[in-house]
Amino acid sequence: MKLLDQLRENIGIAFDALRTSKLRSALTILGVVIGVSTVMSMAAIVRGIQKQIVRTIEIAGPTTFYVVKVYSQTPLNPDALPRWVRVRPNLTKYEADRIAALPEISYGAIWAQIAGRLEYQGQRTQVTQIFGADDRYTEIQGGELTSGRWFTRAELAAGSSVAVVQENAARRLFGRENPVGKTIRLGGRPVEVIGLYVPPENIFAPPGAETGAIVPYVLLDHQFTIDHTNGQYIAIKPRANVTVEQAQEAVTVLLRELRHLRPADKNSFDLMTQDQILDIFDKLTGAFFLVMIVLSSVGLMVGGIGVMAIMMVSVTDRTREIGVRKALGATRGDIMLQFLIEAATLTGIGGVIGIALGLGMGGIVTKLMKVDAAPPASLTAIAVTVSIGIGVIFGLLPARRASRLDPVEALRYE
Repeated sequence: MKLLDQLRENIGIAFDALRTSKLRSALTILGVVIGVSTVMSMAAIVRGIQKQIVRTIEIAGPTTFYVVKVYSQTPLNPDALPRWVRVRPNLTKYEADRIAALPEISYGAIWAQIAGRLEYQGQRTQVTQIFGADDRYTEIQGGELTSGRWFTRAELAAGSSVAVVQENAARRLFGRENPVGKTIRLGGRPVEVIGLYVPPENIFAPPGAETGAIVPYVLLDHQFTIDHTNGQYIAIKPRANVTVEQAQEAVTVLLRELRHLRPADKNSFDLMTQDQILDIFDKLTGAFFLVMIVLSSVGLMVGGIGVMAIMMVSVTDRTREIGVRKALGATRGDIMLQFLIEAATLTGIGGVIGIALGLGMGGIVTKLMKVDAAPPASLTAIAVTVSIGIGVIFGLLPARRASRLDPVEALRYE
């Protein structure tokens, strides 16, 4: 009970000191605010991105996997590929068709993607993703066809110059005009718009990575330049009663047979599962978050140093007050506790303001990115604890100095 009364009294003294030196206290708090708000806003953004990635993977389904020429966590430079990648054969439509015919597989098709613009009568979009796929595109990527139709089998086989355009891209080009049946230029080549597509709202698509249009794979393969290492893959879905492992084994056996690989030869292709994709994004967002934590820690350190400097000045300014308290019976521990609580109060206020500011900034950014998430409650508690801890750690030296003052000398101080 005595300790509680002491804490209450010292917190009151701390707030009195804050009111007395408003500008000095505000500048001290600022460093803590910057550090904590950066941590909280980055946590909100990273968590939002991670949730959207998970949702996107859920759209494709946890069993969907991909055959790629080479699995790499970062895109390889197609003009400077290592020899072991160059000797690997490119994926082919024939291989995809043979995979689709396996009894374990319900869907298998070769896809590719390139970057390009959509143009119509002088209007054009930003650089966007153009997919070469088929009429079952939404089974993997989600979304829905809102107008027009998907490709016919004849169009897919012939690689006809037709496209299903993303609705937002069509609106930029045509305004209120109905685009279905119109001819646009896609990557500089004319194609007829046969349908409009709306992607799922929760798909992770940062600016520049949105899908602008989907065309038959054969069209993309024949009329465009595909990066076979980074931009081509075979999308595969196992049958309902088949596990991912069984499907992968069947696909591996078939591809090794088609490529005439001997038992001692390594695979000349890679398989990529949804877990691997999630792992890549986790590492990327984790690295991004780590950098932000380091940067914000600098802000917290600056705030902590500021607290120490201000508290040292405060000890000097209140030397006489300390002498009076000691003369009235205050112990070294009482004086030390007073100044530690004052420092912790400063940084605690900075932490609370930083959390509010960080959550607000994170909320604005996540809305602009069209993601919806907030940092976990545990991180909020950690942020407050860390900010108070900064005050205690950096307040130790000034508090120790105050507690060691000689009461007689302190009372003589002018």
